Amino acid sequence: MVKKLLLLVGIVGVAALVVKKVKDANDERALWHEATTSPDLR
Repeated sequence: MVKKLLLLVGIVGVAALVVKKVKDANDERALWHEATTSPDLR
């Protein structure tokens, strides 16, 4: 029972790290896109 709980906690922890890395990468890409595109001055 304890091993299953630890395995579940480990899987949830890894999944949280992956989600955080993907979100950070998307935020970084959006920031670079905003910084490198010309402003719309219409």
